[in-house]
Amino acid sequence: MKSYNVRIWKISTRKDGLNNHMVRWVVEGKVFTEHFSTWELADSFRAGLKKAAQNGEAFDTATGMPDSKSRTHSTVTWYAHACDYVDARWSKVSGRQRISIAETLAAITPLLVRDRRGAPNPQVLRSALYQWAFNKQHRDTDKPHEIAEALVWITNASVLVADLAEYDRITTALDACARKMDGTAAAPSYYSRRRRVLFNVLRYAVFKKRLVKNPLSEELDWKAPETEVCEEIDPAVVASPEQVHELLTAVSYSGWRRGDRLVAFFACMYYAMMRPSEVTALRREDCTLPEKGWGRLLLSGSAPTVGTKWTDNGQAHEQRGLKGRPRKAKRIIPIPPVLVAILRAHMQRHGVAPDGRLFRTERGGVLYKSGYVRTWKTARALALTPSQAASQLAKRPYDLRHAGVSLRLNAGVPATQVAQWAGHSVEVLLKIYAKCIDGQDHVWHTMLDGALGIDLNQADQDKETKEE
Repeated sequence: MKSYNVRIWKISTRKDGLNNHMVRWVVEGKVFTEHFSTWELADSFRAGLKKAAQNGEAFDTATGMPDSKSRTHSTVTWYAHACDYVDARWSKVSGRQRISIAETLAAITPLLVRDRRGAPNPQVLRSALYQWAFNKQHRDTDKPHEIAEALVWITNASVLVADLAEYDRITTALDACARKMDGTAAAPSYYSRRRRVLFNVLRYAVFKKRLVKNPLSEELDWKAPETEVCEEIDPAVVASPEQVHELLTAVSYSGWRRGDRLVAFFACMYYAMMRPSEVTALRREDCTLPEKGWGRLLLSGSAPTVGTKWTDNGQAHEQRGLKGRPRKAKRIIPIPPVLVAILRAHMQRHGVAPDGRLFRTERGGVLYKSGYVRTWKTARALALTPSQAASQLAKRPYDLRHAGVSLRLNAGVPATQVAQWAGHSVEVLLKIYAKCIDGQDHVWHTMLDGALGIDLNQADQDKETKEE
């Protein structure tokens, strides 16, 4: 809140203490003080306050500072502050979070400049920011000449952090959060993730006294662009049990070196509703596989693909806990006999890794996303009709998880139970996953025909009774 109701008192001096010269002033009835080691410093500060009041500047009732002092409070540029934030958070966050921070800052930073004279190619600048500037481990490594020049330019062109208090600057940053690289509107979840990063970067600026307050803490007269992206799962991508069976069969002969090793991998995503990173981390001791009947999986971790540049040990995968859960949390999933049989056959045929992992490459390494995605594409072309293969049906391996969740919901399993097995909140489950299975309309038609048939038969009987 701003106010012009300002009174500035005389400098008061004490004879003891280091900072014994005090400037005191009142903004809208609230008293503020600053202490200085010499009378000259105190007088200079007081003169600045008086000049701002005489020039008709508004004073902030929260900080007591005039607008001019709030804007010049920090001489740190946005680019330097963003690098500082990355370094401060690096050791505290996962590889995926590091990537999210770098991606967001690489989208925002090119727009927060004083002018664009001499600006490098946008793609070069974005690459320089994402792969070098906002990657603590990679920042000081050798760079191509054009990358180094791009970073010199942004260093000199970046606006001050304090400028983000201005409406035009902060809304420019929000616009960058709400749009994809091609300029189209991003999905709401994508924008929300970026906005959270921006909010935390600005909160860090307040903590470092580079901003008086976080501009995103107050309601802004700004609205994210409308998007046609639907975050609910398209029913067209959800495969039926029969289609999944055909796809898993096709996987077994989609490459003699890799295909047969991945049948159980994809089966876990469907029959156990597991994420790919959770299947990658699955170990023999996590599985209870009886000879008959239902089994059980006890999940305790995941191994998401991050990339060697974003992990501390230089590995492409990092060992993490379950998504959205405390580090040592576990999740129990009952698995049907069909998956029990598939997993038992997989271990009998391929064994397990020395550390107990069920799924690995032919040489014992961790599975890469690029490898199993190629196998899935081959399997789709073999198992589906040409029209289905050209559609969105089971387009990605992750769609198997969607199909597994939808299968249970449509079978009548309570949403609370399905959410617990899938590792989701009930709210997210019902909003995102509760969709019909492709090709299952005949089930609902039969149920409705039965209901309508009872009503029609009763109507015919009533009509015959009246005629008699």
